[in-house]
Amino acid sequence: MNQKIIGITGGIGSGKSLICRIFSTMNVPIYEADSRAKYLINQDIPLKKSIKNLLGDNAYTPTDEYNRSWVASQIFNNPDLLKQLNSLVHPCVHKDSHNWVKKYSKFPFLLYEAALMRAAGDNNMFDKVVVVSAPIDLRIKRIQTRDKRSEQEIKAIIAQQITDEERLKIADYIIENDDKKSVLNQVLGLYEKLKL
Repeated sequence: MNQKIIGITGGIGSGKSLICRIFSTMNVPIYEADSRAKYLINQDIPLKKSIKNLLGDNAYTPTDEYNRSWVASQIFNNPDLLKQLNSLVHPCVHKDSHNWVKKYSKFPFLLYEAALMRAAGDNNMFDKVVVVSAPIDLRIKRIQTRDKRSEQEIKAIIAQQITDEERLKIADYIIENDDKKSVLNQVLGLYEKLKL
């Protein structure tokens, strides 16, 4: 069997987590890159050591939990430091995801969910990329409901992400989560295509 690895991405509030939940009810394994990265930052001993070497002991709390807010304050205006931190975390996630793919080798396709993604085949393991798309005003409303953030905060987060236009350029498939078209029908149709 020729297994496919499908990347799935979308901007904050687009609903990619919802789409992944629907796929998971159909027995499709999902690798959530961002949550795995958080897990590895807290659990992978060599990675923790490397982060402490880079940022100092304050990178972790006295109870040895990752000190996210302190780290964020250090890297906020320091792109070079952020790049160095990513160069420690990304290879660890890469290795973890490859082990995960081996574990689920019997499935016809797997979904790899991440906020940042390149086109399929662009120095990555993806056969295809799915982009979840939604209008900005709808995304803002969803995030306000979910996270209780101000519109200003949400717009600042969206401004830091790549634009929808850029994201759509890498799409092999698009799921429109605009509260008009049936998301379930779109996912079911895509599932039928991907499982072949």
